[in-house]
Amino acid sequence: MNRMVPVRLAPATHLLTVFWAALLCFPTPPARAEVSVSSTLIKAPGASLYVETHGAGTGAPFVVVNGGPGFSHDFMLCTDAWDVLAQKRPVVFYDQRGTGRSPELTADQSCNLADQIADLEAVRAHLGAPKIDLLGSSWGGYLVMAYAASHPEHIRHLVILDSAAPKLSDTKYLFKDVFPDAVERQDSLAFADEMGDARAGQASLQEYLGMIFYSPEKRAAFLAKTAPGMVLNKKVNRAISTDLERFDLNPELHKFNFPTLVITG
Repeated sequence: MNRMVPVRLAPATHLLTVFWAALLCFPTPPARAEVSVSSTLIKAPGASLYVETHGAGTGAPFVVVNGGPGFSHDFMLCTDAWDVLAQKRPVVFYDQRGTGRSPELTADQSCNLADQIADLEAVRAHLGAPKIDLLGSSWGGYLVMAYAASHPEHIRHLVILDSAAPKLSDTKYLFKDVFPDAVERQDSLAFADEMGDARAGQASLQEYLGMIFYSPEKRAAFLAKTAPGMVLNKKVNRAISTDLERFDLNPELHKFNFPTLVITG
């Protein structure tokens, strides 16, 4: 499995990250009817969450959980594939607590795996759907596994996309073997990034993104359009990354008595 790390943070955080944008940014399909987009803030236990819904069809909601932790959902919109799905059903994104257009964390506000599960359940309850189709990418893949272990009764179909392993320490990262030069350049930026140098953090992210695209053209387009606006909330990243070290989801997988698709590579 490839390492899911765009930036260098504390030792715990370098295990988790953002996504496989390359998989999502495929060629634009033929023109189709424009879908509606609506947004709202909802209340979750201990937090407010920004929720964005594409389409308004009658099919089961398709909820997309982005990677990070610490990024908004915006980078997931690099493709209009979601508009294809939204022709007949709502496709739902949300900004995880403390990120994007969800309110920033307060000094006394917790942000751990249990909170994230409760937040995702609040999104489902807001949609009024007894069952949802659920996709999680990277860190979002781990979160949807944890959600499915806690609320299997609410899952219709599950898609786990380039996730960390059910036990975080079992995750295998191959970037150092495949892209040693890029990893070395990332390593050279780590100290400055940790010291708060925003340019070093952005340069590290660019190095990471350069390793996950098959198409140089798609890579260039994504780096030019989307990457400059990506902001990592390091407080959220550190809090969740540290908390995840406590868990092993392997004993919970027997609860997944619903169609489950695992994608990696």
